[in-house]
Amino acid sequence: MPSVDRDQHDVDIDLAQLFRAVWERKGRILAATALVGVLAFVGANAISPTYKGDAKLLIEPREPNFSASGTSSSIAEPLPDELNIASQVQLLQSVDLIKQVARDLKLHERTEFDPDSSPSVVTDFLVLFGLKSNPLELPPEERVINAFKEKLAVYQVDKSRVIGIEFTSQDPKLAATVPNTMMDVYRSLQSGAKLDSNSDAVRWLETEIANLREKVREAEQKVAEYRSSAGLMSLGSDQSSFSSKQLSDISTELARVRGERANAEATAENLRASIKAGRSTETLDAVARSESIQRLRAAESQLRAQISDLSTRLLDGHPQMKALRAQLSGIREQVQAESLKVAAGLENEAAVARERETQLLAQLNTLKADTARAGEDEVGLKSLEREATAQRQLLETYLARYREASSRLDKDSSPADARVISTAIEPQEPNFPKVLPITIVATLSTMILAAVAVMLAELFSGRALRPTGTVAPVAVRREEEALPRQEAAPDPGKPERSADTPASLLNVAPDAELVEEMEQVVTAEIPAAETVEEHDEFSIASVANFLVEQETRIAFAISPSGDDGSLGTVALARELAERGKRMVLVDMTGSACPTRLMASWRDLPGITDLLTGEAAFADCIHPDRSSTADIVPQGNADIRQAMRGADRLSMIVDALADVYDLVLVECGPANAESVARLSRNGRHEIILSAPDPRADELAEIMVTFEDVGYSDLVLLSVKTPPSRHARDAA
Repeated sequence: MPSVDRDQHDVDIDLAQLFRAVWERKGRILAATALVGVLAFVGANAISPTYKGDAKLLIEPREPNFSASGTSSSIAEPLPDELNIASQVQLLQSVDLIKQVARDLKLHERTEFDPDSSPSVVTDFLVLFGLKSNPLELPPEERVINAFKEKLAVYQVDKSRVIGIEFTSQDPKLAATVPNTMMDVYRSLQSGAKLDSNSDAVRWLETEIANLREKVREAEQKVAEYRSSAGLMSLGSDQSSFSSKQLSDISTELARVRGERANAEATAENLRASIKAGRSTETLDAVARSESIQRLRAAESQLRAQISDLSTRLLDGHPQMKALRAQLSGIREQVQAESLKVAAGLENEAAVARERETQLLAQLNTLKADTARAGEDEVGLKSLEREATAQRQLLETYLARYREASSRLDKDSSPADARVISTAIEPQEPNFPKVLPITIVATLSTMILAAVAVMLAELFSGRALRPTGTVAPVAVRREEEALPRQEAAPDPGKPERSADTPASLLNVAPDAELVEEMEQVVTAEIPAAETVEEHDEFSIASVANFLVEQETRIAFAISPSGDDGSLGTVALARELAERGKRMVLVDMTGSACPTRLMASWRDLPGITDLLTGEAAFADCIHPDRSSTADIVPQGNADIRQAMRGADRLSMIVDALADVYDLVLVECGPANAESVARLSRNGRHEIILSAPDPRADELAEIMVTFEDVGYSDLVLLSVKTPPSRHARDAA
């Protein structure tokens, strides 16, 4: 019984009754809509129109084109940041700037900017009863400023250094004049601030330059006096002292004298040793330079020639032969005596050089002491010179800044850091009110609100409500009244049943000719469907669904058939990438088939370069050219050398799994032992990518993987499309 009561009180909204009520009252709705539309049109035209003018400023550092020296400034000022632009926006809305604009344009003379000077009766009434403060208590200038701020809008254009200035006024000319005047006043204030800064700098630099000149003169005078008192006279451009130069010359001369002495002593000793040992002295340079020895050698040669000539005709005991040999022996003795004289001369030269060396050493020791004293004096001199140089450099810097600041004292030499990019022009159409849009919006709003009011009245009265499961009673009653009471009218929604119509359509026997005709029509209309793969559960979509459901982080793909299986692995990677997975494919094949299909270039660094340490980790990851997936290519390093570090592969794969949602390693036709070594922890999926799998091959592969601890393999069977030549042949 409770359910019956509840069902009896459930009602629905009769939409037909709602629309019918609105239609019945359409005259009132249209009349109210027309009245409001006319009032809106008249009221919009009665409102005093306001016009809006806008201008734009670009905030950027501006300097004069050329400085006083005629060269452009080489120091580029940084561009203003967001805070600087915001500060300039506040400066454009400052009271001082508004006051100056109001004074220049004499806005206090316009009633628009001081409406409180002539208050209305309502305002006087509110002020009388204390409901509103008396506006005349404020100074006239402040009232103008408040009205000015209400009409002003200063804003920064998004993501730019442009500032927009908008102003509304009843006078279109004033709406354009105010933004332009504000820009002029703003730029004048900015330029004046720069001029004041330059003037202050010039005054300060004048005093500092005068003081620095006196300091430089005093410092240079101290240097000269100290140099004169210490006797530190500089020689040439190298600023070396006289004692240092003399010490250098004596050291050079001493080295030369010592060399000559050692040469003379060695030559004399060698000459005496040769004479004593009876060796020939002809090759000695000192002997060869002696003219007397050279003459004796020439005479000796002549005697030898005569002896040789006479020995063919005379015997050794002949008196003439004896005489010649006696002369030859005498010449040899003279040569030896002359050689001894040469040796004695060399010894004398060595003695003279030794004496000269002693004198030079004495002079050198004296100069060393003088140089040491001069070095101590030069320490003080250099200190004074550094001070004088520092003062001189500071003076030159101040002089350069003084000349630069002096050149910018002119009014046009310090432009404001703002450039006008758009001036305000006198608007031709009012900004408010928009008569036509206001009239249209008011008319449509009145019509909609009137219709809603009628519908709400119907709902609250209950006329638009009906019990659940029943049809509208009004419509039923009207249909009943329209029909005769003796017989019911047929239902137009139901076809009339003839006398031979069967009670069940299943009782009708099929017509063979009609069945054949319908089959031909259906066959002609249905397009030829594509051949469905034999193992749909092993398709790319199925394997992708499995990996997503299992939340697999690392998967190893084995392709026993080589590149045909690698094609399916690449397709699986791109399918997962299209599903929004961040994934990467690691090419561990020997043929580099995935690299050719996915990488932009063949010679990109990859896994082999990473294993050999020739490339960084980030340099080996590259985007796929046809999807959002990434690929670690085969690389350019020697494969055999790279596989020496194969133990690092598991660490690399785990590192990639920390970054990507899924890491897919294409191993090519790898054996089970190699894959087991790569996936030591066993938390990975093994995918067998075989385009045309055979039962015996699958069984053998599964047995080999079961032997190393993998009992479940995921089969991916992607039919490789035939080549173009095969299709042409077919």
